[in-house]
Amino acid sequence: MGMSSKRAPAWLYAGLSGMLLCGVSSAALAAPGADAVLAKAKGSAAAAASESKLQAMQRELDDMRAQLDAMKTAGHEDTKLSAIQQQLDAMAAQLAEMKTQQASVDADIITLKSPPPPPVVVTLPNGKPALASSDGRFTANVRAIVMFDGGKYFQKHNLGSAVSNRDLNDGTNFRRARFGIDGKLFKDFDYALIYEFGGSGTEDAGHIQEAWAQYSGFKPWKLRVGAFEPNIGLAAAVSTSQMPLLERPAPAEVARNVAAGDSRSAVQLFGNGIIGEGDAGIAARWFVSTALTGNTVSSVNSAGGFATQPSDEQTAWIGRVAIAPFDSTNWQAHFGVNAQYVTQPNDAGAAANPRYPIQLRDRPELRIDGTRLVDTGGIDAQNASVLGGEAGVSSGPFLVEGEYFRYKIDRRNSTLPDPHFKGWYVQGVWVLTGENRPYNPAEARFDAPKMNYNFNPAAGTWGTWEVAARYSDLDLNYREGAQGTTPLATTGAIRGGEQKIYSVGLNWYLNPSMRLMFDVQHVKIDRLNGAGVQIGQTYNAIAGRAQYAF
Repeated sequence: MGMSSKRAPAWLYAGLSGMLLCGVSSAALAAPGADAVLAKAKGSAAAAASESKLQAMQRELDDMRAQLDAMKTAGHEDTKLSAIQQQLDAMAAQLAEMKTQQASVDADIITLKSPPPPPVVVTLPNGKPALASSDGRFTANVRAIVMFDGGKYFQKHNLGSAVSNRDLNDGTNFRRARFGIDGKLFKDFDYALIYEFGGSGTEDAGHIQEAWAQYSGFKPWKLRVGAFEPNIGLAAAVSTSQMPLLERPAPAEVARNVAAGDSRSAVQLFGNGIIGEGDAGIAARWFVSTALTGNTVSSVNSAGGFATQPSDEQTAWIGRVAIAPFDSTNWQAHFGVNAQYVTQPNDAGAAANPRYPIQLRDRPELRIDGTRLVDTGGIDAQNASVLGGEAGVSSGPFLVEGEYFRYKIDRRNSTLPDPHFKGWYVQGVWVLTGENRPYNPAEARFDAPKMNYNFNPAAGTWGTWEVAARYSDLDLNYREGAQGTTPLATTGAIRGGEQKIYSVGLNWYLNPSMRLMFDVQHVKIDRLNGAGVQIGQTYNAIAGRAQYAF
């Protein structure tokens, strides 16, 4: 009998060897070097062909196993049969794996499986925790600004009996304590959510400082919606962590709070660019911004209770245009105009008097005490407007800048003349260590110095030092009349007072995140009450700030 030999027939060895070679080569083609597999499995026709081949291989393997089992049953004990059995078992396992891979490929084709998200890159630039996808389409940056102020007011003890603000508060407070996050979504969208826990004179309950989203895909234009500080002036545009003195100049502060200012609900369109780029001569940067603004975000205030909600909220339009000529890195100039127009003042309700109040006032460029020493009081208004002009120039470590404002209130249902007021300031900065305050074209402003060296005594470096000086004049009087007189009612007089402040400051930047500041002020308030009695005063003040920001 042909099968009586104990040695397996040659045809079986040849068939099994062919199967093994076929299985190994097929497994190599199907092994998940995933790009090759997915490249061959792009369509359903290719997937069907692969499935048919796998089924044919399975049938051949089953036939070989049946023949091998028959030989074993017939009593063949050839040692090669055991080796062939092991090879068949290995082939079966390999074929099962190939089927699993093929099923996964088929599922990916059916579901159009997306590639895994890119990895996240974690950095800590200047101490600021920052997350970003490796493709740069998504970012999240932790933000913090903490300013701890301390100061003392030196008031004269022989103040007139009519003066009510006789003892301004010496002490400390956290002027700003802001925490939040900002970043980028899907490359063309930006966002920010910042909370504020500091305050003026005393810390406030936490409230929204910024909460906005922005589309930046229409370059050079950007569209921002939410609660934020709309761009409205040279001093107002400067970040609070980069101002050369402790506070903004009072005329600019009054102006920005008419229809802009912190936590303002707004829709803003803005953009910037360059004229004459690449020319050998003078080039210029341009900036344009316009916004529709509403009320400020209401919050629980430090005195307890909720901020008063008007019957109808304020609506206004604001705009700013700036041109900034420059010559390489030698010098940078800036000229601009800004405007605000309140179309609908806040409605305080039918029982209120005035019902639609517009009020101009400010603290004297220091917030250790929250008292406002000049104040127009509420004026019943139909509309209100602010016009401003701005200019600045920097050369090397020197910067000089200033602004002029005209404030006008149109009375509602009144035959009295419409009052107008004015304010202006000029300030200068000298960076003693030689750095300059660079121009920021995206915001049309001068930023803090770019440090050459951080504070490091071991290396013999002491950070960046800067001195600043300013004079500001805010005049909130309108037809105030002479001292000792009571103005006629028909004149529409407003005795809001005039505030003149001389300030000198010294700033020490230890590194890009930390700064110490020291300011000295001489303040003169000239203000009459309704009877014509002087209620102003002259005093000096000193104050310091420890700042940490990233």
